[in-house]
Amino acid sequence: MCGFVGLINKNHHSAEPGLLRAMAETIRHRGPDDEGQYVDGPLGLFHKRLSIIDLATGHQPMEDDGLVIVFNGEIYNYVELRNDLIRLGYVFHTASDTEVILKLYRHYGAEGIPLLNGMFAFILYDKNKQELLVARDHFGIKPLYVFENEHLLLFASEIKALLAHPGVKPEVNYPMLNEYFVFQFVVGNDTLFKGIKKFMPGCYTLYNLHDFSRTTVQYWEPNFKIDLYHTEEYFAHELGRLLEETVKWQLRSDVPLGTYLSGGLDSSLVTMLAARLSDQPIASFTGAFDEGPSFDESHYAAIVAEKAGAKHHIIYMKPEDFIDAIPTLIYHLDEPVAGPGLFPQYMVSRLAAQNVKVVLGGQGGDEIFSGYARYVIAYLEQALKGAIFETNEEKEHIVSLQSILPNLPYIRSYLPMLKRFWSKETFEPMDRRYFHLIDRFDGNSGIFTEDYLRQFDREAIFAKFQNLFNHPDTLSYINKMTHFDMFGSLPGLLQVEDRVSMAVSLESRVPLLDRRIVDLVSVMPAGLKFKGGEMKYILKKVIRDIIPPEIFNRKDKMGFPVPLHIWARGPVGTFFKDILLSKKARERGIFDPGKVEALIRNEDAFGRALWGALSVELWFNTFIDN
Repeated sequence: MCGFVGLINKNHHSAEPGLLRAMAETIRHRGPDDEGQYVDGPLGLFHKRLSIIDLATGHQPMEDDGLVIVFNGEIYNYVELRNDLIRLGYVFHTASDTEVILKLYRHYGAEGIPLLNGMFAFILYDKNKQELLVARDHFGIKPLYVFENEHLLLFASEIKALLAHPGVKPEVNYPMLNEYFVFQFVVGNDTLFKGIKKFMPGCYTLYNLHDFSRTTVQYWEPNFKIDLYHTEEYFAHELGRLLEETVKWQLRSDVPLGTYLSGGLDSSLVTMLAARLSDQPIASFTGAFDEGPSFDESHYAAIVAEKAGAKHHIIYMKPEDFIDAIPTLIYHLDEPVAGPGLFPQYMVSRLAAQNVKVVLGGQGGDEIFSGYARYVIAYLEQALKGAIFETNEEKEHIVSLQSILPNLPYIRSYLPMLKRFWSKETFEPMDRRYFHLIDRFDGNSGIFTEDYLRQFDREAIFAKFQNLFNHPDTLSYINKMTHFDMFGSLPGLLQVEDRVSMAVSLESRVPLLDRRIVDLVSVMPAGLKFKGGEMKYILKKVIRDIIPPEIFNRKDKMGFPVPLHIWARGPVGTFFKDILLSKKARERGIFDPGKVEALIRNEDAFGRALWGALSVELWFNTFIDN
């Protein structure tokens, strides 16, 4: 795992080595083990390396007869690709996955990118063709940002590296700030910084360095055209085989590794498979709070760790940890995203980094296998609608009122969400109903000033949501919801996954997001993924005998809740006031000070309003004011 920057002066002035280094130093945490620089006229590349595979000869930028690459990530099938290329006559000088990309490009050109299985972002410079190939992995597990104007073309693994260039000014992208308040992430390739874009997942771009023309290709997206030929037994068998193979591949490492272990289905599966397939004992890492059973599921994690024979580590987090960590976390995130669960995730990553250099986790399981409780809520309404009006919008009865009843205990902890959902118009179109389920602005709008609310265009945000939700191939409600979550919310969660681990120079791997698994699951009939309203139906069928029954039968998975509403009535409340009621915060005109003060005293359990406000104000302090 690493970080890099790329710089091209469009006016053909030589790239400045000192400036490249200054940009790269802002992301030193991503690669403290090694560094390297390459300059060719107006083009400059700088790489910071965290050494995981081929510790001795994997130095970057790596050159190969007119080809130069800077690469962040891991190619899990590099051994298989390397063997294929050797059979084609290629000679390798290192044992690294980086050299595999270079040789793959030499043989196939950009068309070789879909052959890569892994998490990656890279810039490959073809000196002879004067072309730049820039690519990002299928899901955007590894970050890549772009800034371009008439004079510059810049790339970086983190936004802060772009801001270190004197030609980039940090300015607020206010329409995207509105979008953050709705989703707590920004959809698509925009960011909260005006002029700075995300390089889109599953895409590569070829830049012609003579005239800066470019061709962008989307080389992958999931296929939701349903496979009605294969049986449930076939899908279950293939899924089991792929789960085992992808974990085996992702255990490839020349340094110690472990797993994140929350005690839920996904992280328990990854831990059990890793323990079974590893040739050495693994370590597991868990976080919890002392504020009662609603904030502590460590006993479930301990059950799994014991069954796996893992050396188990746990950290209990305190209010003072939150006060110390949050400003640092906002800096590492570059822009606020997701909920307060990123704080315990960071603390667990910090614990893991003291013991290992690589961790595997269960991120992506909820999006891929239909594991969110809000899906049950959405289908409960659909089942009621169908029973009342004797209709079925999906043209196949995925869920009926009778079939969903055994699964309703899963939403017991989500009654506030259910109450808000049904306080709106019932039985609206699917897109409007799901938007209500994920819209966080509606319940939090009371903390904003009247001036800010006047410019807020919720319908424009809904229209952007609709475009992603109503994919033409997603005919069923469950596929529409999972498609949006896969390409809307998952990128934000992966940003957190990357930043909280890289902040402590730890590599985080997400085996459930193997492209082959997603290709398999996306074409399954919807009834196999969400049969009768049961979350993760097909996954559960496959893993029943792998994980302990105490985990398999859980109906109370929490999702790493943080006791902010409790802490806000103690020392953390003073911290909130210092940030949110400061002179600068008042002058910004976004939040109403009186309403914010009341919210600090009365935030709901598991509420997100206070968290969202704090994240935004700290972001302003860190990146805009300074």
